[in-house]
Amino acid sequence: MMIVHPIDYRYGTKEMKRIWSEDSKIRRMIWVEIALLKALAKKGYLSYEEVKKVKDAAKKIKPQRVKEIEAEIKHDIMALVKAISEVSGCKWVHFGATSNDIIDTATATQLRDSLQVIETKLKKMIKILCEKALEYKDVVCLGRTHGQAALPTTYGFRFALWAYEFSRHLERLKEMKKRILIGKMSGAVGTQAAFGEDGFEIEEEVMRLLNLKPAMISSQIVPRDAYCEYIEFLSNLATSLEKVATNIRILQRSEVGEVFEFFGEKQVGSSTMPHKRNPIDSENICGLARVVRGFVEPQHQSAILWEERDLTNSSAERITLVEATVLADHILTKAIDVLSKIKIDIENVRRNLDAQRGLNLSEAVMVELTKKGIDRQEAHEIVRRASMRAYVNKTTLLEELLKEKEVFKKMSKDELEEILKPENYIGNAVERVERVVRYLLESQVHDRRS
Repeated sequence: MMIVHPIDYRYGTKEMKRIWSEDSKIRRMIWVEIALLKALAKKGYLSYEEVKKVKDAAKKIKPQRVKEIEAEIKHDIMALVKAISEVSGCKWVHFGATSNDIIDTATATQLRDSLQVIETKLKKMIKILCEKALEYKDVVCLGRTHGQAALPTTYGFRFALWAYEFSRHLERLKEMKKRILIGKMSGAVGTQAAFGEDGFEIEEEVMRLLNLKPAMISSQIVPRDAYCEYIEFLSNLATSLEKVATNIRILQRSEVGEVFEFFGEKQVGSSTMPHKRNPIDSENICGLARVVRGFVEPQHQSAILWEERDLTNSSAERITLVEATVLADHILTKAIDVLSKIKIDIENVRRNLDAQRGLNLSEAVMVELTKKGIDRQEAHEIVRRASMRAYVNKTTLLEELLKEKEVFKKMSKDELEEILKPENYIGNAVERVERVVRYLLESQVHDRRS
């Protein structure tokens, strides 16, 4: 077979690709058919011995055989039904069901298992970020807004900010399970006409066996707003991953040099520039995050269907659900690896702080002048004036402030020097980091206990 898609040979973890593989899909649909037979047996349609024979026989089914039948009859689910029937001889296979009873319910098991993988990794990501937040909570660094020097912050603060963002994704994941981990066994238009008065019990039993919730109501398919929410979640997660990766790339730029991805001893950065140490993993995360977000629109379009159902969603969802999941998991896995090995160059962090010549502490001076009796707006203008001269003259803010009579009346040179030390103007950054980390780690302990 000719391999075309990069997911087959370049992107994706084995565990997630295993969940969404063609063989897995077929096996899961067989599980659903077997669960239906068990539910029918419970209502007396057939014996449990017959169900066991079907279950044992179905283990022999090869994906290739299903494909062969589909090539003849041009219907994937009917091909599966025929494959089960020909190895088992059971006349009750697929009784009362429609294709999407099988497809959507099997898909729900894939979503369930995928979310379990992502949930585990999200918890690992939060833990790593919390560890980094504590490790670097006192490392004062240059804050930047608009790409320009701003007030000081700490690297621990940045990691804590990211950790809390990913904790919200974890909350979203847990909360949405009740809406998306649903299956159905309700027939061609959702009325369970073939099952008659047994319909509710048969559907509930099938979902119990598969550890899913039955849809409260559905047409021929599970309403696709559930899939939209799932893709939106992956898109939102991918966006946060790209945000983190983008900032790593910015902070690794040669002229900044504060943060570095791990670079292996034999790793090559460029085919022509031997010195290069490129942040390729962060760049990979950024590129693939954009692909994940690209599935939001086609999935929304796939929720707009005629009456009880048409087929426009089917072909799109064979791509949207699979690729969005595999790629989101891929970049989450990669981000965990990047962050676990991240390096902070403390000397460069300090160098970049000192290079500002005190200008990024202008607010600290303005605040102190206001406290000493100067009108806040006047204090702003005094410090702004001194700052602009420092830019032009390439002098320090301290030098220019000492030229301002109003400043010299209120503060000595020693006082100004203390005010202009970055470590003296980080507010409650350290305490806030500790509070966030404590909350997140306690939440995880509580989650394990519950």
